[in-house]
Formats: sequence, structure tokens, C-alpha cells
Amino acid sequence: MVAVAYRVGIVLAFVFILIIAASAQDAQPGAAAGEVSAPERFTQFQQDRFRRESRRQEPGQFDFYVLALSWSPTFCESSRERNGGRSNQQQCGERPYSFVVHGLWPQYERGFPRECQVPAPRLNRNIVNSMLDLMPSPRLVFNEWDKHGTCSGLDGQEYFDLVRKARETVKIPEQFHDLTGYKMVAPDDVEQAFADANPGLSRDGIAVTCDRHRLREVRICMSKDLQFRDCAEINRRSCRREKVVMPPVRGG
Repeated sequence: MVAVAYRVGIVLAFVFILIIAASAQDAQPGAAAGEVSAPERFTQFQQDRFRRESRRQEPGQFDFYVLALSWSPTFCESSRERNGGRSNQQQCGERPYSFVVHGLWPQYERGFPRECQVPAPRLNRNIVNSMLDLMPSPRLVFNEWDKHGTCSGLDGQEYFDLVRKARETVKIPEQFHDLTGYKMVAPDDVEQAFADANPGLSRDGIAVTCDRHRLREVRICMSKDLQFRDCAEINRRSCRREKVVMPPVRGG
């Protein structure tokens, strides 16, 4: 008898809980016209995220390019420091490189794709050789194709033709043409010099990067048709030092 009464009590308690829950649901105000409920908002968020993620790593599906121009003397000097005085002879030998093309990188508004085709389509050696006036070593050309070019949606010839066109679009300020001694510069001043030398390029479309104390690169944002454009994310990653050193242009 006690057991029966206990089971009845449990059933009644369960029914009571269901009644309370239903009443609470009825008491909630309805969504206003056009307002999306919480579950629907979550679903919409998931759909938006899926749309963003679905274009990741798909060749040609990106927002803009970054043309990265490396200050070659910094690369050579830091390479010698890391390797006991030795450096890459192709880049750091007799030829006095100054700003060289590191790469032309497809970018998203947030983040960037890389290695969109694995293995990468084979790159013709004639294309590699044709780029050595802008990019100082075959290894760099191959690496940039594998890592970034495969995300452009272009074939090898088209991509490196675009790299050359992008480089020709940018004018290097005169004060950086023949740097024969160490030069202390403010990253903001370098950005302004490039903006002044290139009509249409704003300070929000360029970023200077640095290592511990040297200027490393100038990165310039371009649309897919190589028009200058702003790029908040690239700008956020710029060098925050007040002053950096530009080592001189020289061979060896």
C-alpha cells in the first residue's frame, strides 16, 4: 500500500512539473514581427559560418591580394646572424638587391588560404627563371607558387604574370633606391613615403613589418584587379616599434 502511494505521488509530481513548464512557455512574450527566435538565430549563425568556411582553401575564392616586398639586406643580415656568417648566396651574393618580391598572397578579410592544391600543379622551369629579376631565388618562386599561387585560381603563367604586374604597379620611394649606409627610420614614415609615391594608396592599405630591430617588409593591399585598397587586418599586424634599422644595399 505504501509502495502504491509512493508511485502515485511520483506520477502526480511529474504531472505538476509538466503543468508548470507549459505555463511558463505560454507566459513568454511572442516574437515581434520579423524578429528571429533564439533557435533560429543560432541556425542562421551556423549557416553564415558554413558559408564562410565553405570557401576556405578553394582556389580563386578570396577577397584581395597582399603584395609583400621584402627588404633584402635585412634578410641577408639576419640569415648571416643565424648561420654563423653564412647566407643564401643566390640572394645575398654579388647582386645588390633592395626591395624584392616575397610574394603576392590571396587574402580573406580575416585570415588567408594556403596550399590550396596538394600536390601543387607542376611549375614550368621557364616561368621560374623569368621571375629571378624580381624574386631572388628559384626556391622562393617554387615556395610561393605552392603556398600562395595555388590559391589564386590562376595557372602558373597567369599567376606570375600577375605578380610582375603588381610589382610594376608600385613605385618604390626614391630615398630607398640607393641606400649605402644603415638608415634609422620610423615605420610610419616608411608607410607615408610609399603612400606619397603611389597615388591612391592610403596608409590603411599598407603595413611595415619588422624583426627585433630591422625593417623586414612592406606589405601593400590590392584588389583582385590590382587596385590599391584598404585592409584592416593587415594593418593591425604592422610593426609597432617607433624606429627600425634598414641595413644598406650591398652584395655579399
